[in-house]
Amino acid sequence: MLLAAGRGERMRPLTDACPKPLLQVHGQPLLTWHLQALARAGVANVLVNTAWLGSAIRQYYGHQYCLQPMLDKRNTLSISYSNEGEDFGVALETAGGIARALPLLGPIFWLAAGDVFAPDFAFDAGAARRFAAGEVLAHLWLVPNPPQHPKGDFGLSDDGHALNLPDGDPRPRYTYSTIALLRAELFAPPWCDIPVGNPNGVQAPLAPVLRRAMDAGRVSAELYSGLWVDVGTPERLAALNAQAPGA
Repeated sequence: MLLAAGRGERMRPLTDACPKPLLQVHGQPLLTWHLQALARAGVANVLVNTAWLGSAIRQYYGHQYCLQPMLDKRNTLSISYSNEGEDFGVALETAGGIARALPLLGPIFWLAAGDVFAPDFAFDAGAARRFAAGEVLAHLWLVPNPPQHPKGDFGLSDDGHALNLPDGDPRPRYTYSTIALLRAELFAPPWCDIPVGNPNGVQAPLAPVLRRAMDAGRVSAELYSGLWVDVGTPERLAALNAQAPGA
């Protein structure tokens, strides 16, 4: 599932007429970088949630994405959409959007935000198999804290568990990259109380759901050291495009 529903307020005025996932980095939309990586990994089906200017995203990609040149059928993605804007008039935030999309997702799925640039991240099938064979409800990729988020989000134990650290805990925190492997059961009680399909359009963030599962020892994590940028402002977008690709 690729998250593409946000308004991108901090990115205005660029997002007044263009949804943030379609803003270009090094000549192609942000969302395309994820689609390319998923296609290279052999993922067959992708769901994109939309709200702000969602029709522009659907018109741009349609229902299929192919690597160019197309190597074989494993490099072709089938794309479906969860249209939160049309259904409810607003984006449902991360947990609300996932709950809405659950009927279209499998029991285990990748998650990534469409406004994050991580061109070297590999949606590794081996990682998905190891996750499926385990018992944790989520596996997160954490990154070093960027300047705009110096305090980070979660801790990381020596045995690879994500930690919901209390205020004042001296252990280091890292930033959640928005890339994860998730089980659908994370979005059921006692972790999440939104009904499957989110028929009432409840808006809810993901972090509290993850923190409840962390407190029960059900979330694992690892550090990702590759290029990762939260493209959240026009200045960050301009700086990223000013760099040489791969720098």
